[in-house]
Formats: sequence, structure tokens, C-alpha cells
Amino acid sequence: MKLGIKYGMFLCVALWATVLWAQEPNSGPQFTVRGSVVESDTKNPIPNVNIEVNGGSYTTTDYGGNFRIEARKGDELTIKHKDFETVYYTIQSNERIMVEVQPSSEETPYSKQRIYSRTNPVLFKSLLDSAETSLKKDAKKSIQFIEKALGASNSTKENSEAYEVLGDIYMFWKQFDLAVSNYRISLQNNETNTVKLKLAAAYKENKNYQESVQTYNRIPKKELSNWQSITLYEGLGDVHLSTKAYNASINAYQQGLNVAQKHQISAKITDLNSKIAQVYNAKGETQKAEGYFNKSLKLANSQTKKRAAEEKIKVADFQNNINNYSNEIELRKDALKDLKTIKNNAPIDLSSDLTAQKQNYKIGNAFALKKDYENAIPYLKKSIEEAGAMKDLIVQKDATRKLSEIYRESGNFDKALLAYQSYVELVDKLYVIKEQQIAQAARFSKDIVAKQNRILSLESDRALSQSTYQLTIEQAKLQKLIIYSLIGGVLLLLVLAFLMFKYIKQQRLANNLLALKSLRSQMNPHFIFNALNSVNSFIASNDERTANKYLTDFSLLMRAVLENSEQDFIPLEKEIELLKLYTKLEHFRFQDKFDYTIHIDETIQINDFIIPPMLLQPYIENAVWHGLRYKKTKGFLEVSITQTTSEEIKITIIDNGIGREKSKALKTVNQQKQNSKGMGNINKRVAILNAMYKDKVTINVADFQKEADDVGTKVVVTLKKD
Repeated sequence: MKLGIKYGMFLCVALWATVLWAQEPNSGPQFTVRGSVVESDTKNPIPNVNIEVNGGSYTTTDYGGNFRIEARKGDELTIKHKDFETVYYTIQSNERIMVEVQPSSEETPYSKQRIYSRTNPVLFKSLLDSAETSLKKDAKKSIQFIEKALGASNSTKENSEAYEVLGDIYMFWKQFDLAVSNYRISLQNNETNTVKLKLAAAYKENKNYQESVQTYNRIPKKELSNWQSITLYEGLGDVHLSTKAYNASINAYQQGLNVAQKHQISAKITDLNSKIAQVYNAKGETQKAEGYFNKSLKLANSQTKKRAAEEKIKVADFQNNINNYSNEIELRKDALKDLKTIKNNAPIDLSSDLTAQKQNYKIGNAFALKKDYENAIPYLKKSIEEAGAMKDLIVQKDATRKLSEIYRESGNFDKALLAYQSYVELVDKLYVIKEQQIAQAARFSKDIVAKQNRILSLESDRALSQSTYQLTIEQAKLQKLIIYSLIGGVLLLLVLAFLMFKYIKQQRLANNLLALKSLRSQMNPHFIFNALNSVNSFIASNDERTANKYLTDFSLLMRAVLENSEQDFIPLEKEIELLKLYTKLEHFRFQDKFDYTIHIDETIQINDFIIPPMLLQPYIENAVWHGLRYKKTKGFLEVSITQTTSEEIKITIIDNGIGREKSKALKTVNQQKQNSKGMGNINKRVAILNAMYKDKVTINVADFQKEADDVGTKVVVTLKKD
């Protein structure tokens, strides 16, 4: 319908309100009102309609019939054109307005003029507030609110706000790669320095250190508030500390501290003094570190009890690091007093250092390091009791192990053994709980990815609908815009595929690491119980001196095993030391059964090779316990390490024991199951490590001398460089 003829008026003003301002009319902040003017029957846009606000803003509709105008709550909007009756409307919020113009007859021009208005009951702001409220309690529920908020969004600015909150959700739940993606989408919709700072922090947590530094450096510092400036310098310092660029870290923290001191932002003055101290401590400059810690501790004591306790614990850790255990103990005791007040006000997360059980354990440990076992034991017992009441198995396990070590070192072997048995039981319980947590984490991650995919699909649909709407403006560009939209859709799918691939790869790596950890945790108790049986046999035979000597060597071995138990690979030199010590202990017990030699080729560059911890020990154990122990004559055990190529070494373990077949025949059904499980764990470890590191380790087990009565066993382990 052409605009040259007269129009009657049938107006339908459709309002989708998102934020209702509380100010009086004609006051408060400005916002953008969007709208369109179309024909009611054909929906064709009407261009060049005059749009005016009594506050002074003026615009006209474009060829698509759309307009945007700045206004405040209470302003009067005037919509007029030469071919239809002027419309007046009072602005209530940053609304979306649709004006539909109905053509009139010659007899009744401008008759039946009516205005309808309706408000969307689901408000964007309330949905965003609900998402932020649920952020720390229920990730799934919070993401659902974001999904609804995106559906109610009417602008790129609101889209940006929604994706920012979505990034905050993922940051809190440690899904850092997804946080990065959503902060970037937020910035694509609307660039703000607040989101740029959050993106830089997310990059750092996701270990994209270079991207984090680049993002921080690209933020225009002149546009930042004082608090944002401090946040920027503190974030830069954190990234440099993570990459061990200590001087750059100190410089960034010092710049942030200068801003905080200039504007008297006391909380950040405390934090930055503490962080500078931590960097100096990492550099080994303990005197400077102590000076900054003294400043931060003094400042923290003038703030809240929680902040004071946090700083006392940090300084206590530093005092432990420089072996000043008396000061450490006093600081932790003061922190415990503060923790009583904090506990009454709000619950403390078990992973935090602000728990009584953790601090009692560390006090006990400090007394133990001072060799003051009489004072150490009560604190460790209290820590075990509190950890049990709070179901903090990790602290309970560590405190029980330390208590066992103290009893052993003080000569109370019966209590040491009982405590160690409790420790092993706690390790088993912790393993079961960890398995359950792994399963829950997998389900959580799967749900999170599904919800993120839906949101990305919503963003894709939104982009596609916006592109389609723009196509109506200029028909001549229809084909080109369609092509661009398709390309955009393909790129979006490619990005989604890349994110999915990256996530799946990270999840597979995490699952492999957890599987390795669980397999190692299964091997350690088996090895420990065998060694404790040896101690028990010496005690049973009233050979106290031999038992003490054996237990001393065993404690050295146990320390090495526990230190290495968290690593996927350790230097070959450490594994050889562990192997020598273990073989010495076994020979000490069965010296009438076998002699042994350990030969290492002098040409091998031992420091160039790494090996999975506790890989060789089970084969030595099998050789002694299942081969040489049952041999009628005295046997031998030979371990040799030779270099076959510049990139590969060969480790050979040979014994002339009774052999695998005879050993299997001598075992009970239960022993056969246990051995099969032990060897199976080794095979699983090697399979996982080879999958992760491209066939780094190969193992071959065969009979040593097939023609002899005692055929023996030969194990060949081939180890490659990285």
C-alpha cells in the first residue's frame, strides 16, 4: 500500500518491558527505546515517520520502518506522519514499541483509533538477578535462567550482560574454557572493561598465560576506575607469578599497591603486600618477604577476623618454609582463635585453609619438626577428631599418617602400626569417595556442555533471525546476505566443534590422570602391607635390633614412595635409588635365599630419562616372593640398565627362581587373584601412559632358562625419551 493515499488509524502498540525504573517522571538515567511502524494488513514498513521526544530527541524511521531514540521514564513520545493521525505515548521503560497503521475508508477517515499495550511477564533483569542468586548454589538452575534471559533480551547490550553472567557461572564452577568462550561472546555484543578484566582472569585460570597478558595490556588504563586499575595490575602480577617471571610480577603488584595506597583502598593494600611477600619468598629472598608479610599481617589484624586469620595462616606457612617453627605455631594458635568466631558466623568450605582441623594438623606437624613429640601428639589427635566430625577425610588421613610417623620415631611401634592401619583404611575410604566424585563430575560436565550447546544454538538462531530481518531492508542485497548468514552459521558450527573437541580432549586427559592416580593408590597399600609383614616377622622372633634397622630403611623407602606417588613420571635416578633400597630390604630378610647385583651402564645419561614411579618394584617383588623364596638352592637376582640407542634404554630384571608356572601352582586361589590384580594394575598403568605419551614404555616378560629345572624369569622394560 502506498503512502500517497489517506490512512485511517488502527494502532497496536506492543510493549516488551525489560527494566522498570523507580525514578519520578522525566528523571533518572537515559535509555534507548526501539520500535517500528508498519502497515497492519501487509506488515510493510513505513519509512520517514517522524519520531520525537518532548525532552528534545528526534529521529525518523528507516526504510525498514525501524527507529531508535534516547528517552527517560515519563517522557512523551510523539509519532506523526502526513498520512496518519499523530500518536502520543508516555514512556515507561526501555520498551520495544510496534505501531500498526490500518488504512481508512473515504467515509470514515481516522475512525476507530485504538491503542493496545502489553508487558512481557518474564523480565530480563529479574531473570539475570535470579541467575546470579543461584550462581554458587546450583549451576544448572543458574544456566537455565540465563537461557530464559537470552530469550527475553531485546538488545546486544542485554545479550552482553547475559553472557557475562554465564561466564561468571563457569568461572565459579571451574569450567574455565567455557568461561573464556562466553566472556568473548559478551565482548562481541558490547565491549566493557569489566568483562575484559574477567576474560583476562579466565585466560589465566585456563593456563592461556600469553593471551591473559595480551588482554590485560590491551585494556586502556585511562578508562579504568581506581578499583579496576588495581584489579588489572594484580591480575598481571598473578599471571607473571604463574609463569615464574618474578620481577615482572613484583613490578605489577607494586603498581597496583601504589594505586591502592594513593586512594586508601585498605583491603587491596593488605592483599598486595601479602602477594609481594609471596613472590619474594618464591624467589628465595626471605628477608624481603618477611618485611612485606609483617606489613600485611599488621594491616589484616585491623580488618575482619576472617581476613586476619587468612593472613596469619599465610605468614605461618612462610615461617614453616624458613624453618621458624615456634613463630609458625604461635601464628596458627592465634588463627585458631579467629576461626572460632568465623565458624559461628558462616560455614567454611573443607578445601579452605580456614578449618580448625587443618590448622591443628599443621601445629602438630610443626611440633614434630621441632622433635617435640609430646606436644605434637595432642594436636594431631585433635585434628583427627575434628576432621572425623567434619568428614574431612583428607586432613584426617594426613594427620593419622603423621601420628604414625611420630609414634614410630619415638619408638612406640605398636601405636605406630595401629595408626598406620587406620591411615590405610582412610586411604581406601578416600579412594571410594574420589571414584564417586569422578562419576558425579562427569555427569555434571555432560549436563553443562548440553546446556552450553543449547545457548550457543540460541545465539546462532538469534544471529540468523537478525540477518533475515535485515534482508528486508534492501532487496538488492538479498543473495549476498543469505550467503554471509550461511557462512556465519558454518563458522559458528566450526567454533562449536572446536570447543567440543577441546573439551573432550581435556576430559579424556583428566580421566586418564585420575585412572593413573587410582591405580597408584591401589599399588601402594599392597607394597606397604608386605613390608609391614616383614617388620612383624622380626618382632615376632624377638629380633628387636634387626626390626629397628629394617624399619629405619623401610621408613626411608616409604618416604620416597609417598613423595613420588602423585607424579606420572619421575627421574630415572630416583627410581634407581628406590629400587636399590627396596632390593636391599628384601635381601636383608631373605639373604639366605639369593644374592643380587644392580649394574648401570656408565655411558647412560640418567638425567635424560624419566620413568613411571613404582614401575620396576613389583617385578623385583615377584622375583623374590614368588620365585627365589621357594628355590631350594641359593639363587641370584640381576638388574641391569643399558642404553640401546641415543633415545632408548633397556632395563633387564633376571632371576633364576622356580619360574612362573611352578609359582602359580604353589599359590592359593586367593593369592592367584591378588597377583593377577597387581600385574593387571601395572599393565593398565603402562597402557594409559602409552596412550597419553605415544608408546613411551614397553614391557616383555618371559622364562629365563627354559631347559633348567628352575626356569627363572626375565623381565625387559624398554624406556624411551620424551
